[in-house]
Amino acid sequence: MSDENINSVISVIPVKNFQESLTWYKRLIGRDPDVVPMEGIAEWQIVGNAWIQVAIDPERAGNTTLVICVNDLEAQCKTCSVSNLPIGEIEEYPEIIKMAEIIDPEGNKISFVQDISNNSGS
Repeated sequence: MSDENINSVISVIPVKNFQESLTWYKRLIGRDPDVVPMEGIAEWQIVGNAWIQVAIDPERAGNTTLVICVNDLEAQCKTCSVSNLPIGEIEEYPEIIKMAEIIDPEGNKISFVQDISNNSGS
């Protein structure tokens, strides 16, 4: 695989109950999906060419981990709290990352990660 040939990344979150998950992800992301290409699928463009897709897939629901890198973990935790979405405690791996996790209604894990290393701009 050549990085010169890649133009976007889509992370698929499999769910059983699409309507409940759609409502939850609208609260997490703070807006309606950007695209609903067909029944049972919703997509949000998060940054640039990075997308989150929520899709009906009962066999795999609840077994996915999504990592979202943020600039300010405390701000993200506050946003989740204000949206009444319980998020775990901030864990710190000194001089590497800080992270906090939230679980969607299906059991999928979303990890918010902030790079605190000295080479985060590299």
